[in-house]
Amino acid sequence: MTGHFTPAGKETEGPVAPQDPAVKRRGLYILYETIIEATIRPDGKYTQEIYLDGSQLVDKARFTGGVTDEAILEQLKSSTGLRRLVECIGITVHAHERDISSVLFTFWNWGTANPYDTGSRQSITCPAYGKETLLVLDNDEDRYPDDDVPGKFVFEFERGGVLATVSIVFYLRDGYQVPEAAVDSPVDVGSQAYQNMIKKSLISPGHNKRLKAAIEKAKRGEPVTIAYIGGSITQGAGAVPLHTQCYAYQSYDLFKRRFAPAGDSPIRLVKAGVGGTPSELGIVRYDRDVLREGEVRPDIVIIEFAVNDAGDETKGNCYESLVLKALCADHKPAVILLFSVFVNDWNLQDRLAPVGWHYNLPIVSVKDAVTEQFRWTKEQGNVITKRQFFYDIYHPTNAGHRVMADCLDWLFEVTDRSSLDEEDLTDEQPPLIGNDFALTKLLDRRNGDRIARIDPGGFSDTDTDLQMAELDDHAYGTPQFPHNWMHTADSGEDSFKMIIRSKSLILVYKDSGSRAFGTAKIWVDGKLKKTADPHDVNWTHCSAVILYNESKSGEHAVEIQMPEGHEDKRFTILGFGYVP
Repeated sequence: MTGHFTPAGKETEGPVAPQDPAVKRRGLYILYETIIEATIRPDGKYTQEIYLDGSQLVDKARFTGGVTDEAILEQLKSSTGLRRLVECIGITVHAHERDISSVLFTFWNWGTANPYDTGSRQSITCPAYGKETLLVLDNDEDRYPDDDVPGKFVFEFERGGVLATVSIVFYLRDGYQVPEAAVDSPVDVGSQAYQNMIKKSLISPGHNKRLKAAIEKAKRGEPVTIAYIGGSITQGAGAVPLHTQCYAYQSYDLFKRRFAPAGDSPIRLVKAGVGGTPSELGIVRYDRDVLREGEVRPDIVIIEFAVNDAGDETKGNCYESLVLKALCADHKPAVILLFSVFVNDWNLQDRLAPVGWHYNLPIVSVKDAVTEQFRWTKEQGNVITKRQFFYDIYHPTNAGHRVMADCLDWLFEVTDRSSLDEEDLTDEQPPLIGNDFALTKLLDRRNGDRIARIDPGGFSDTDTDLQMAELDDHAYGTPQFPHNWMHTADSGEDSFKMIIRSKSLILVYKDSGSRAFGTAKIWVDGKLKKTADPHDVNWTHCSAVILYNESKSGEHAVEIQMPEGHEDKRFTILGFGYVP
Protein backbone atom coordinates (compact mmCIF):
# COMPACT_ATOMS: atom_id res chain seq x y z
CA MET A 1 0.00 0.00 0.00
CA THR A 2 1.44 3.36 -1.00
CA GLY A 3 0.39 6.97 -0.83
CA HIS A 4 -1.29 8.89 1.98
CA PHE A 5 -3.37 7.32 4.68
CA THR A 6 -4.10 8.22 8.29
CA PRO A 7 -3.89 5.31 10.74
CA ALA A 8 -5.40 4.98 14.16
CA GLY A 9 -3.92 7.30 16.74
CA LYS A 10 -4.70 8.90 20.07
CA GLU A 11 -3.66 11.60 22.48
CA THR A 12 -2.33 11.09 25.97
CA GLU A 13 -2.05 13.63 28.76
CA GLY A 14 1.64 14.56 28.89
CA PRO A 15 3.53 11.33 29.61
CA VAL A 16 1.89 8.16 28.38
CA ALA A 17 -1.10 7.26 30.55
CA PRO A 18 -0.77 4.10 32.73
CA GLN A 19 -3.55 2.26 30.92
CA ASP A 20 -1.81 2.72 27.59
CA PRO A 21 -0.02 -0.43 26.37
CA ALA A 22 2.99 1.64 25.37
CA VAL A 23 3.82 2.40 29.00
CA LYS A 24 4.68 -1.27 29.56
CA ARG A 25 7.61 -0.91 27.22
CA ARG A 26 10.60 1.34 27.19
CA GLY A 27 10.42 4.50 25.13
CA LEU A 28 13.26 5.28 22.75
CA TYR A 29 13.78 9.00 22.14
CA ILE A 30 14.47 9.94 18.52
CA LEU A 31 14.00 13.68 19.05
CA TYR A 32 14.21 15.19 22.51
CA GLU A 33 12.88 18.71 23.08
CA THR A 34 14.10 19.77 19.66
CA ILE A 35 13.20 23.23 18.39
CA ILE A 36 11.83 23.28 14.85
CA GLU A 37 10.68 26.04 12.50
CA ALA A 38 8.00 26.08 9.82
CA THR A 39 9.61 27.03 6.50
CA ILE A 40 7.86 27.50 3.19
CA ARG A 41 8.56 24.71 0.69
CA PRO A 42 8.29 24.59 -3.11
CA ASP A 43 4.81 23.05 -2.79
CA GLY A 44 3.63 26.06 -0.78
CA LYS A 45 3.38 24.20 2.54
CA TYR A 46 5.00 25.35 5.77
CA THR A 47 6.97 22.46 7.18
CA GLN A 48 9.99 21.24 9.11
CA GLU A 49 11.46 18.03 7.72
CA ILE A 50 13.61 15.67 9.79
CA TYR A 51 15.47 13.25 7.51
CA LEU A 52 16.03 9.66 8.61
CA ASP A 53 17.74 7.98 5.65
CA GLY A 54 21.36 6.95 5.47
CA SER A 55 22.60 6.59 9.04
CA GLN A 56 20.53 9.46 10.40
CA LEU A 57 17.82 7.45 12.19
CA VAL A 58 20.37 5.03 13.66
CA ASP A 59 22.48 7.98 14.81
CA LYS A 60 19.49 9.57 16.51
CA ALA A 61 18.64 6.31 18.29
CA ARG A 62 22.24 5.87 19.36
CA PHE A 63 23.00 9.38 20.56
CA THR A 64 19.58 10.74 21.54
CA GLY A 65 18.05 7.49 22.75
CA GLY A 66 21.22 5.99 24.21
CA VAL A 67 20.76 2.66 22.38
CA THR A 68 23.83 0.43 22.19
CA ASP A 69 22.09 -2.82 21.19
CA GLU A 70 23.25 -3.39 17.61
CA ALA A 71 20.32 -5.73 16.88
CA ILE A 72 17.87 -2.92 17.63
CA LEU A 73 19.88 -0.40 15.62
CA GLU A 74 19.94 -2.82 12.69
CA GLN A 75 16.13 -2.98 12.69
CA LEU A 76 15.95 0.78 12.23
CA LYS A 77 17.78 0.59 8.90
CA SER A 78 14.72 -0.68 6.99
CA SER A 79 11.00 0.07 6.96
CA THR A 80 10.21 -3.59 7.60
CA GLY A 81 12.58 -3.74 10.55
CA LEU A 82 11.20 -0.55 12.05
CA ARG A 83 7.63 -1.91 11.94
CA ARG A 84 8.76 -5.13 13.63
CA LEU A 85 10.43 -3.08 16.35
CA VAL A 86 8.10 -0.13 16.94
CA GLU A 87 4.47 -0.46 18.00
CA CYS A 88 3.68 3.27 17.99
CA ILE A 89 5.33 6.65 17.71
CA GLY A 90 4.74 9.24 20.42
CA ILE A 91 4.72 12.81 19.13
CA THR A 92 4.70 15.83 21.45
CA VAL A 93 4.48 19.33 19.98
CA HIS A 94 4.55 22.59 21.94
CA ALA A 95 4.13 25.60 19.65
CA HIS A 96 5.78 28.80 20.83
CA GLU A 97 2.82 30.85 19.54
CA ARG A 98 -0.49 30.40 21.39
CA ASP A 99 -2.70 30.68 18.32
CA ILE A 100 -1.25 27.50 16.75
CA SER A 101 -3.63 24.77 17.85
CA SER A 102 -2.48 21.76 15.84
CA VAL A 103 0.25 20.38 13.58
CA LEU A 104 0.02 17.65 10.95
CA PHE A 105 2.70 15.00 11.52
CA THR A 106 3.69 12.58 8.74
CA PHE A 107 6.01 9.58 8.87
CA TRP A 108 7.27 9.06 5.35
CA ASN A 109 8.99 5.93 4.05
CA TRP A 110 11.12 5.97 0.92
CA GLY A 111 9.95 3.55 -1.77
CA THR A 112 11.98 0.97 -3.64
CA ALA A 113 10.64 1.80 -7.10
CA ASN A 114 10.98 5.56 -6.70
CA PRO A 115 12.39 6.60 -3.31
CA TYR A 116 10.58 9.92 -2.92
CA ASP A 117 7.25 9.07 -4.53
CA THR A 118 6.17 5.48 -3.92
CA GLY A 119 6.77 4.90 -0.20
CA SER A 120 3.91 4.90 2.31
CA ARG A 121 3.05 7.98 4.35
CA GLN A 122 1.27 7.83 7.69
CA SER A 123 -0.19 11.08 8.99
CA ILE A 124 -1.90 12.23 12.14
CA THR A 125 -2.96 15.61 13.51
CA CYS A 126 -1.26 16.50 16.80
CA PRO A 127 -2.30 19.18 19.29
CA ALA A 128 0.29 21.92 19.56
CA TYR A 129 0.07 22.50 23.32
CA GLY A 130 2.18 19.70 24.75
CA LYS A 131 -0.07 16.63 24.69
CA GLU A 132 1.46 13.45 23.33
CA THR A 133 -0.20 11.83 20.31
CA LEU A 134 0.37 8.18 19.44
CA LEU A 135 0.76 7.12 15.82
CA VAL A 136 0.12 3.37 15.77
CA LEU A 137 2.17 1.41 13.25
CA ASP A 138 0.84 -1.55 11.28
CA ASN A 139 3.11 -4.60 11.30
CA ASP A 140 1.47 -6.24 8.28
CA GLU A 141 4.41 -6.31 5.87
CA ASP A 142 2.24 -7.37 2.93
CA ARG A 143 0.49 -4.00 2.96
CA TYR A 144 3.69 -2.10 2.21
CA PRO A 145 5.53 -4.07 -0.48
CA ASP A 146 7.35 -1.04 -1.88
CA ASP A 147 8.59 0.49 1.39
CA ASP A 148 12.37 0.45 1.55
CA VAL A 149 13.78 2.61 4.36
CA PRO A 150 12.46 5.21 6.80
CA GLY A 151 12.66 8.51 4.95
CA LYS A 152 11.65 11.49 7.06
CA PHE A 153 9.34 13.00 9.64
CA VAL A 154 7.39 16.04 8.48
CA PHE A 155 5.71 18.63 10.74
CA GLU A 156 3.27 20.78 8.75
CA PHE A 157 2.11 24.11 10.20
CA GLU A 158 -0.55 26.63 9.28
CA ARG A 159 1.93 29.40 8.47
CA GLY A 160 5.62 30.06 8.09
CA GLY A 161 8.00 31.16 10.81
CA VAL A 162 6.26 29.22 13.58
CA LEU A 163 8.59 27.76 16.20
CA ALA A 164 7.81 24.65 18.23
CA THR A 165 9.57 22.33 20.65
CA VAL A 166 8.99 18.69 19.74
CA SER A 167 9.85 15.24 21.03
CA ILE A 168 9.44 11.90 19.28
CA VAL A 169 9.52 8.59 21.13
CA PHE A 170 9.46 5.10 19.62
CA TYR A 171 7.51 2.72 21.87
CA LEU A 172 8.76 -0.80 21.22
CA ARG A 173 6.91 -4.09 20.82
CA ASP A 174 7.20 -6.98 23.26
CA GLY A 175 10.63 -8.52 23.50
CA TYR A 176 12.70 -5.39 22.95
CA GLN A 177 14.38 -3.41 25.70
CA VAL A 178 16.26 -0.11 25.57
CA PRO A 179 17.73 2.08 28.32
CA GLU A 180 15.19 3.96 30.37
CA ALA A 181 14.63 7.41 28.91
CA ALA A 182 16.12 9.98 31.24
CA VAL A 183 14.93 13.58 31.48
CA ASP A 184 17.69 16.18 31.24
CA SER A 185 17.82 19.00 33.75
CA PRO A 186 17.78 22.48 32.19
CA VAL A 187 21.21 23.92 31.42
CA ASP A 188 22.04 26.53 34.05
CA VAL A 189 24.04 29.07 32.07
CA GLY A 190 24.38 31.26 35.16
CA SER A 191 26.07 28.62 37.28
CA GLN A 192 29.71 28.56 38.26
CA ALA A 193 29.97 25.08 36.75
CA TYR A 194 28.86 26.47 33.38
CA GLN A 195 31.39 29.28 33.59
CA ASN A 196 34.16 26.83 34.50
CA MET A 197 33.23 24.71 31.47
CA ILE A 198 33.38 27.75 29.18
CA LYS A 199 36.78 28.78 30.52
CA LYS A 200 38.27 25.43 29.45
CA SER A 201 37.72 26.42 25.81
CA LEU A 202 40.50 29.00 25.75
CA ILE A 203 43.51 26.98 24.61
CA SER A 204 45.53 30.11 23.97
CA PRO A 205 44.67 33.83 24.18
CA GLY A 206 47.36 34.41 21.57
CA HIS A 207 48.95 37.72 20.75
CA ASN A 208 46.29 40.27 21.70
CA LYS A 209 47.27 43.54 20.01
CA ARG A 210 44.93 43.18 17.02
CA LEU A 211 41.94 41.91 19.00
CA LYS A 212 42.39 44.63 21.64
CA ALA A 213 42.51 47.22 18.85
CA ALA A 214 39.12 46.00 17.57
CA ILE A 215 37.71 46.09 21.10
CA GLU A 216 38.96 49.64 21.67
CA LYS A 217 37.44 50.75 18.35
CA ALA A 218 34.10 49.37 19.47
CA LYS A 219 34.35 51.15 22.83
CA ARG A 220 34.98 54.44 21.01
CA GLY A 221 31.83 53.96 18.96
CA GLU A 222 33.74 53.34 15.73
CA PRO A 223 32.65 50.75 13.15
CA VAL A 224 33.92 47.22 13.75
CA THR A 225 33.33 44.26 11.44
CA ILE A 226 33.41 40.69 12.77
CA ALA A 227 33.65 38.06 10.03
CA TYR A 228 33.13 34.31 10.26
CA ILE A 229 34.08 31.70 7.69
CA GLY A 230 33.51 27.96 8.02
CA GLY A 231 31.19 25.07 7.24
CA SER A 232 27.61 24.24 8.16
CA ILE A 233 28.07 25.05 11.87
CA THR A 234 29.13 28.56 10.95
CA GLN A 235 26.23 28.72 8.50
CA GLY A 236 24.06 27.97 11.54
CA ALA A 237 22.86 24.40 11.01
CA GLY A 238 20.94 23.10 14.02
CA ALA A 239 20.03 26.59 15.25
CA VAL A 240 16.37 27.64 15.14
CA PRO A 241 15.78 30.24 13.88
CA LEU A 242 19.12 29.90 12.17
CA HIS A 243 19.94 33.54 11.53
CA THR A 244 19.63 34.71 15.14
CA GLN A 245 20.41 31.58 17.17
CA CYS A 246 23.60 30.47 15.37
CA TYR A 247 26.85 30.89 17.29
CA ALA A 248 28.10 33.51 14.84
CA TYR A 249 25.18 35.86 15.42
CA GLN A 250 25.12 35.18 19.16
CA SER A 251 28.85 35.88 19.64
CA TYR A 252 28.64 38.99 17.44
CA ASP A 253 25.73 40.16 19.61
CA LEU A 254 27.67 39.41 22.80
CA PHE A 255 30.63 41.43 21.49
CA LYS A 256 28.32 44.31 20.63
CA ARG A 257 26.56 44.26 24.01
CA ARG A 258 29.86 43.98 25.88
CA PHE A 259 31.75 46.75 24.10
CA ALA A 260 29.24 48.86 22.13
CA PRO A 261 25.82 48.59 23.79
CA ALA A 262 24.27 51.67 22.17
CA GLY A 263 21.22 50.94 20.04
CA ASP A 264 22.81 52.45 16.93
CA SER A 265 26.11 50.62 17.42
CA PRO A 266 28.03 50.36 14.10
CA ILE A 267 29.18 46.77 14.72
CA ARG A 268 28.77 44.70 11.55
CA LEU A 269 28.38 40.93 11.13
CA VAL A 270 29.79 39.16 8.07
CA LYS A 271 28.90 35.46 8.18
CA ALA A 272 30.23 33.21 5.41
CA GLY A 273 29.54 29.63 6.43
CA VAL A 274 28.62 27.09 3.74
CA GLY A 275 27.51 23.58 4.68
CA GLY A 276 29.64 20.56 3.85
CA THR A 277 32.66 22.53 2.64
CA PRO A 278 36.31 22.48 3.79
CA SER A 279 38.98 25.16 3.86
CA GLU A 280 39.89 23.94 0.35
CA LEU A 281 36.72 25.75 -0.75
CA GLY A 282 36.99 28.45 1.91
CA ILE A 283 40.21 29.71 0.35
CA VAL A 284 38.36 30.11 -2.98
CA ARG A 285 35.42 31.91 -1.33
CA TYR A 286 37.32 34.24 0.98
CA ASP A 287 37.65 37.31 -1.25
CA ARG A 288 34.03 37.03 -2.39
CA ASP A 289 32.24 36.01 0.81
CA VAL A 290 34.33 37.67 3.55
CA LEU A 291 35.98 40.65 1.86
CA ARG A 292 32.99 41.11 -0.48
CA GLU A 293 35.35 41.82 -3.38
CA GLY A 294 37.25 44.48 -1.41
CA GLU A 295 34.25 46.30 0.05
CA VAL A 296 34.79 44.84 3.55
CA ARG A 297 37.91 45.11 5.71
CA PRO A 298 37.09 42.96 8.74
CA ASP A 299 38.60 43.82 12.11
CA ILE A 300 38.14 40.25 13.39
CA VAL A 301 38.12 37.04 11.34
CA ILE A 302 36.96 33.79 12.99
CA ILE A 303 37.88 30.60 11.10
CA GLU A 304 35.95 27.38 11.83
CA PHE A 305 36.90 24.33 9.76
CA ALA A 306 37.87 21.87 12.51
CA VAL A 307 35.19 19.33 11.56
CA ASN A 308 35.07 19.95 7.81
CA ASP A 309 38.68 19.44 6.78
CA ALA A 310 38.86 15.64 6.88
CA GLY A 311 38.48 15.71 3.11
CA ASP A 312 41.07 18.45 2.55
CA GLU A 313 43.43 17.01 -0.05
CA THR A 314 46.28 19.19 1.25
CA LYS A 315 46.10 17.95 4.87
CA GLY A 316 46.29 21.46 6.29
CA ASN A 317 48.02 23.45 3.55
CA CYS A 318 44.73 25.05 2.48
CA TYR A 319 43.83 25.74 6.13
CA GLU A 320 47.14 27.46 6.88
CA SER A 321 46.87 29.31 3.56
CA LEU A 322 43.43 30.59 4.59
CA VAL A 323 44.76 31.69 7.97
CA LEU A 324 47.60 33.56 6.26
CA LYS A 325 45.26 35.08 3.67
CA ALA A 326 43.35 36.71 6.52
CA LEU A 327 46.34 37.39 8.79
CA CYS A 328 48.52 39.08 6.17
CA ALA A 329 45.92 41.57 4.94
CA ASP A 330 47.20 45.14 4.99
CA HIS A 331 44.47 46.23 7.43
CA LYS A 332 45.79 43.70 10.00
CA PRO A 333 42.66 41.94 11.30
CA ALA A 334 42.66 39.79 14.42
CA VAL A 335 42.42 36.13 13.39
CA ILE A 336 40.78 33.65 15.79
CA LEU A 337 40.82 29.87 15.29
CA LEU A 338 37.65 28.13 16.49
CA PHE A 339 37.45 24.37 16.88
CA SER A 340 33.95 22.88 16.94
CA VAL A 341 33.26 19.19 17.63
CA PHE A 342 31.10 16.27 16.49
CA VAL A 343 28.97 14.10 18.78
CA ASN A 344 31.67 11.39 18.81
CA ASP A 345 34.09 13.94 20.37
CA TRP A 346 36.08 14.21 17.13
CA ASN A 347 37.64 17.14 15.35
CA LEU A 348 40.93 17.97 13.61
CA GLN A 349 42.33 20.06 16.44
CA ASP A 350 45.52 18.00 16.69
CA ARG A 351 46.32 18.82 13.05
CA LEU A 352 45.18 22.44 12.97
CA ALA A 353 45.84 23.93 16.41
CA PRO A 354 49.63 23.94 15.81
CA VAL A 355 48.96 26.49 13.04
CA GLY A 356 47.53 28.78 15.69
CA TRP A 357 50.46 28.28 18.03
CA HIS A 358 52.89 28.83 15.15
CA TYR A 359 51.51 32.33 14.55
CA ASN A 360 50.55 32.99 18.21
CA LEU A 361 46.83 33.35 17.41
CA PRO A 362 43.88 33.10 19.81
CA ILE A 363 42.59 29.51 19.83
CA VAL A 364 39.14 28.57 21.15
CA SER A 365 38.19 24.89 21.43
CA VAL A 366 34.59 23.90 22.01
CA LYS A 367 35.86 20.33 22.16
CA ASP A 368 38.04 21.12 25.18
CA ALA A 369 35.11 22.84 26.87
CA VAL A 370 32.44 20.17 26.61
CA THR A 371 33.72 16.67 25.90
CA GLU A 372 35.07 15.78 29.33
CA GLN A 373 31.90 16.81 31.16
CA PHE A 374 29.77 14.86 28.62
CA ARG A 375 31.02 11.71 30.39
CA TRP A 376 30.02 12.90 33.84
CA THR A 377 26.76 12.40 35.70
CA LYS A 378 24.96 15.39 37.18
CA GLU A 379 26.41 14.42 40.55
CA GLN A 380 29.90 14.43 39.04
CA GLY A 381 29.38 17.88 37.56
CA ASN A 382 27.77 17.43 34.13
CA VAL A 383 26.62 20.81 32.82
CA ILE A 384 25.10 19.96 29.43
CA THR A 385 24.38 16.55 27.95
CA LYS A 386 25.13 15.50 24.40
CA ARG A 387 21.40 15.33 23.79
CA GLN A 388 21.11 18.96 24.83
CA PHE A 389 24.19 20.12 22.93
CA PHE A 390 23.72 18.32 19.60
CA TYR A 391 20.84 18.72 17.15
CA ASP A 392 22.23 15.73 15.22
CA ILE A 393 25.60 14.00 15.17
CA TYR A 394 27.23 17.00 13.48
CA HIS A 395 25.47 20.20 14.47
CA PRO A 396 24.70 21.98 17.75
CA THR A 397 21.27 22.83 19.07
CA ASN A 398 20.43 26.36 20.13
CA ALA A 399 22.01 25.48 23.48
CA GLY A 400 25.12 24.16 21.72
CA HIS A 401 25.41 27.29 19.61
CA ARG A 402 25.03 29.32 22.84
CA VAL A 403 27.97 27.42 24.35
CA MET A 404 30.08 28.17 21.26
CA ALA A 405 29.19 31.86 21.45
CA ASP A 406 30.00 31.99 25.16
CA CYS A 407 33.39 30.40 24.48
CA LEU A 408 34.21 33.22 22.06
CA ASP A 409 32.83 35.77 24.51
CA TRP A 410 35.22 34.45 27.17
CA LEU A 411 38.12 35.16 24.80
CA PHE A 412 36.76 38.69 24.30
CA GLU A 413 36.54 39.20 28.07
CA VAL A 414 40.02 37.81 28.78
CA THR A 415 41.54 39.93 26.02
CA ASP A 416 39.84 43.09 27.28
CA ARG A 417 41.20 42.52 30.80
CA SER A 418 44.74 41.68 29.65
CA SER A 419 47.61 44.11 29.26
CA LEU A 420 48.48 45.05 25.69
CA ASP A 421 51.04 43.07 23.72
CA GLU A 422 53.03 45.95 22.25
CA GLU A 423 54.74 44.29 19.29
CA ASP A 424 52.57 43.25 16.36
CA LEU A 425 52.44 39.73 14.98
CA THR A 426 55.00 38.74 12.40
CA ASP A 427 54.48 36.56 9.35
CA GLU A 428 58.17 36.28 8.53
CA GLN A 429 58.50 32.71 9.84
CA PRO A 430 58.19 29.89 7.29
CA PRO A 431 54.80 28.14 7.13
CA LEU A 432 54.21 25.18 9.41
CA ILE A 433 52.30 23.02 6.90
CA GLY A 434 52.23 25.14 3.76
CA ASN A 435 51.07 28.41 2.22
CA ASP A 436 50.72 27.34 -1.40
CA PHE A 437 47.14 28.63 -1.72
CA ALA A 438 47.31 31.89 0.25
CA LEU A 439 46.99 34.01 -2.91
CA THR A 440 44.02 32.06 -4.33
CA LYS A 441 41.51 34.07 -6.36
CA LEU A 442 38.08 33.12 -7.71
CA LEU A 443 37.51 32.65 -11.44
CA ASP A 444 33.93 32.17 -12.62
CA ARG A 445 31.71 33.05 -15.56
CA ARG A 446 31.55 36.68 -14.49
CA ASN A 447 35.30 37.37 -14.68
CA GLY A 448 36.72 34.33 -16.50
CA ASP A 449 37.30 35.95 -19.87
CA ARG A 450 39.51 38.61 -18.23
CA ILE A 451 41.74 35.97 -16.66
CA ALA A 452 41.85 33.06 -19.11
CA ARG A 453 40.95 32.05 -22.66
CA ILE A 454 37.71 30.10 -22.30
CA ASP A 455 35.62 28.15 -24.81
CA PRO A 456 32.60 26.84 -22.86
CA GLY A 457 31.64 24.39 -25.63
CA GLY A 458 28.68 22.35 -24.47
CA PHE A 459 28.85 23.93 -21.01
CA SER A 460 26.99 26.99 -22.17
CA ASP A 461 23.97 27.02 -19.84
CA THR A 462 23.76 28.47 -16.33
CA ASP A 463 22.63 26.33 -13.39
CA THR A 464 20.18 28.05 -11.04
CA ASP A 465 19.45 25.07 -8.76
CA LEU A 466 22.35 25.74 -6.39
CA GLN A 467 23.40 25.18 -2.81
CA MET A 468 21.98 27.93 -0.64
CA ALA A 469 23.58 29.50 2.42
CA GLU A 470 22.20 32.05 4.88
CA LEU A 471 24.85 34.77 4.93
CA ASP A 472 25.31 37.47 7.57
CA ASP A 473 22.09 37.83 9.60
CA HIS A 474 19.82 36.85 6.72
CA ALA A 475 16.98 34.38 7.19
CA TYR A 476 16.99 33.67 3.45
CA GLY A 477 19.52 31.65 1.50
CA THR A 478 21.98 33.03 -1.04
CA PRO A 479 22.82 30.81 -4.04
CA GLN A 480 26.44 29.69 -4.12
CA PHE A 481 28.46 30.22 -7.31
CA PRO A 482 25.63 31.56 -9.51
CA HIS A 483 28.06 32.55 -12.31
CA ASN A 484 28.69 29.01 -13.52
CA TRP A 485 28.86 26.86 -16.66
CA MET A 486 26.42 23.94 -17.01
CA HIS A 487 26.24 21.08 -19.47
CA THR A 488 22.71 19.82 -20.16
CA ALA A 489 21.10 17.00 -22.11
CA ASP A 490 20.78 19.30 -25.14
CA SER A 491 24.26 20.85 -24.98
CA GLY A 492 26.00 18.55 -27.40
CA GLU A 493 29.33 16.80 -27.05
CA ASP A 494 31.74 19.75 -27.17
CA SER A 495 33.99 20.00 -24.11
CA PHE A 496 34.77 23.01 -21.90
CA LYS A 497 38.27 24.35 -22.68
CA MET A 498 40.35 26.88 -20.81
CA ILE A 499 43.91 28.18 -21.22
CA ILE A 500 45.13 29.79 -17.99
CA ARG A 501 48.47 30.90 -16.59
CA SER A 502 48.64 29.95 -12.91
CA LYS A 503 50.69 28.12 -10.32
CA SER A 504 47.75 26.23 -8.78
CA LEU A 505 44.20 25.48 -9.84
CA ILE A 506 41.19 24.27 -7.87
CA LEU A 507 38.03 23.14 -9.66
CA VAL A 508 34.70 23.77 -7.93
CA TYR A 509 31.81 21.72 -9.26
CA LYS A 510 28.29 20.90 -8.17
CA ASP A 511 27.34 17.71 -6.36
CA SER A 512 23.74 16.61 -6.87
CA GLY A 513 21.35 13.85 -5.90
CA SER A 514 19.56 14.16 -9.24
CA ARG A 515 19.91 11.29 -11.69
CA ALA A 516 20.05 13.88 -14.46
CA PHE A 517 23.67 14.59 -13.49
CA GLY A 518 26.59 12.55 -14.80
CA THR A 519 30.33 12.33 -14.37
CA ALA A 520 32.90 14.47 -16.17
CA LYS A 521 36.49 13.84 -17.18
CA ILE A 522 38.99 16.59 -16.37
CA TRP A 523 42.13 16.82 -18.48
CA VAL A 524 45.13 19.07 -17.79
CA ASP A 525 47.72 19.52 -20.53
CA GLY A 526 46.39 16.47 -22.30
CA LYS A 527 46.55 14.18 -19.24
CA LEU A 528 43.50 12.85 -17.43
CA LYS A 529 43.68 14.31 -13.89
CA LYS A 530 40.26 13.61 -12.36
CA THR A 531 36.93 11.98 -12.92
CA ALA A 532 34.43 14.20 -11.14
CA ASP A 533 31.37 12.34 -9.90
CA PRO A 534 28.59 14.63 -8.63
CA HIS A 535 27.03 11.68 -6.79
CA ASP A 536 29.95 11.13 -4.41
CA VAL A 537 28.15 13.34 -1.88
CA ASN A 538 24.75 13.05 -3.57
CA TRP A 539 23.14 16.30 -2.42
CA THR A 540 23.18 19.79 -3.88
CA HIS A 541 26.48 21.02 -2.61
CA CYS A 542 29.78 22.62 -3.70
CA SER A 543 32.75 20.30 -4.17
CA ALA A 544 36.37 21.44 -4.59
CA VAL A 545 39.25 19.38 -6.05
CA ILE A 546 42.84 20.38 -6.78
CA LEU A 547 43.84 19.98 -10.43
CA TYR A 548 47.46 21.02 -10.00
CA ASN A 549 49.79 22.76 -7.54
CA GLU A 550 53.22 23.68 -8.86
CA SER A 551 56.18 25.69 -7.65
CA LYS A 552 56.09 28.14 -10.57
CA SER A 553 53.33 29.74 -12.59
CA GLY A 554 52.89 28.44 -16.12
CA GLU A 555 50.36 28.19 -18.92
CA HIS A 556 48.05 25.18 -18.71
CA ALA A 557 45.28 23.77 -20.89
CA VAL A 558 42.24 22.50 -19.00
CA GLU A 559 39.51 20.46 -20.68
CA ILE A 560 36.31 19.13 -19.09
CA GLN A 561 34.38 16.57 -21.09
CA MET A 562 31.31 14.40 -20.60
CA PRO A 563 32.47 10.80 -21.22
CA GLU A 564 30.76 8.20 -23.38
CA GLY A 565 27.36 7.36 -22.01
CA HIS A 566 27.06 10.69 -20.18
CA GLU A 567 26.73 13.02 -23.15
CA ASP A 568 23.05 13.61 -22.32
CA LYS A 569 23.73 14.27 -18.62
CA ARG A 570 24.13 17.49 -16.70
CA PHE A 571 27.33 18.69 -15.08
CA THR A 572 27.96 22.11 -13.54
CA ILE A 573 31.34 23.83 -13.33
CA LEU A 574 30.76 26.29 -10.49
CA GLY A 575 34.11 28.04 -10.82
CA PHE A 576 37.84 27.79 -10.19
CA GLY A 577 40.29 28.96 -7.59
CA TYR A 578 43.63 29.92 -9.10
CA VAL A 579 46.95 31.13 -7.77
CA PRO A 580 48.56 33.50 -10.32
